[in-house]
Amino acid sequence: MENIEKLSGYNEFRNYADNIKSGNVNFYFTGSKNESGVSWCPDCVEALPHVEEAFEKYQNNCTLISVDVGDRAYWKDMSNPFRLDKDIKLMVIPTLIRWKKPQRLEGDQCAKKDLLQMFFSDEED
Repeated sequence: MENIEKLSGYNEFRNYADNIKSGNVNFYFTGSKNESGVSWCPDCVEALPHVEEAFEKYQNNCTLISVDVGDRAYWKDMSNPFRLDKDIKLMVIPTLIRWKKPQRLEGDQCAKKDLLQMFFSDEED
């Protein structure tokens, strides 16, 4: 989708996040994709169309950034930086978070249309 920005890896995520000045920014963390554009993470594959649809339908003046967390082996390493980052504390993918706010959906919650509607239509800034 053209209105969803894409980042790959922890350094790209951190550089982007460290430069957010204001606004309603949401991050969608997912497994990296193969040459065909399909993630190694089956839960991420299942959730992605629901996240994209809800973002298109309900988003209210917000930005969505899709972040590839790496391949399966990298993600499974309990000491990888996504898991240790104090701002996101990822334990599961897919995860959808509102930057510096309490809104968060994890795992199969990211495929639930009612939760996605609440997440994206929330007007808190």
